[in-house]
Amino acid sequence: MLQFLIRRLIGAVVIMFLIGAFTFFLFYTIPQDFAALSCGKNCSPENLAVIRENLGLDKPITTQFWEFMTGIVAGRDFATGHCSAPCLGQSFDTGQFVWDSIIDRFPLTLSLTVGGLVIFLIVGLGSGLMAAWKRGTFTDKLVSGASIVLSSFQIYFLGPIVLGIFVYQTGWADNPKYVSPFDSPAGWIAGMIIPWAVMATIFTAQYTRMSRSTMIEQLQEEHVRTARAKGMKQRYVFFRYAWRGSLIPIVTILGIDLSALLSGAVVTEFTFDLAGIGRLAVDSSLTKDLPVTMGVMLFGAFFILLLNILVDLVYAYIDPRVRLS
Repeated sequence: MLQFLIRRLIGAVVIMFLIGAFTFFLFYTIPQDFAALSCGKNCSPENLAVIRENLGLDKPITTQFWEFMTGIVAGRDFATGHCSAPCLGQSFDTGQFVWDSIIDRFPLTLSLTVGGLVIFLIVGLGSGLMAAWKRGTFTDKLVSGASIVLSSFQIYFLGPIVLGIFVYQTGWADNPKYVSPFDSPAGWIAGMIIPWAVMATIFTAQYTRMSRSTMIEQLQEEHVRTARAKGMKQRYVFFRYAWRGSLIPIVTILGIDLSALLSGAVVTEFTFDLAGIGRLAVDSSLTKDLPVTMGVMLFGAFFILLLNILVDLVYAYIDPRVRLS
């Protein structure tokens, strides 16, 4: 397992370097004077030259790339001060270091992503297993029908409906907001429960259908039928043999869906007016704040790679053959 983890970490480092290089050269080859954007409308040539020097835009592109990549590992020095590692640059718009802006908003996005992930895995897998257990009954038809209906919803459509019913009309829930779980766990749950539920609804429907179908397939496997033939209890065979095998394709799809989950968090933040990393990325792209946009992209890539490594570890635990491949 240790060698498996080391291989995944080395691969992640290489991928992050390639993503960083591609992102840097993609953005910095845009024919746009970013110093002029930072300087404003009434900008004198002297001020423009000072800003270009302070931002390092007067240096060759290869030098800028080297400073950018080494800054991630060792930090960088700007005219406004030292940017500690991992340094992702300095905002053209606000002058704040990009890493500080991301860290300020990361707890909200992390809470939103992890909370939605936990809910749709528990509800989706649970309802799918229940439908497979009660295959052909009214419960199975009800769960399957509900999953089909819910899969047609979108976050930007379902969000305002839920807000209107549970916040503005009935007052049963608080208006979505982020409160640190370390300050108030109850306030954290109350402020995030609606965004969690709305984002999880979209994914729950998919994983309900998937877990039901994979579980039914596993129940037809030879080793499961052999266990039944030996006289083992139906419940034991269901959870001991069939359930573990059904998780393998689900974990595989989950690794692919992580980027979609992060995109869902961005839409959810806009729907409920939450200031997370997704909101920061969109705002920076509208103001053409290149360092912030690049920093958010790299951080998002790192976040997805990290989650994929965790998924790979779960996959290797479920199916030991993966460790040997």
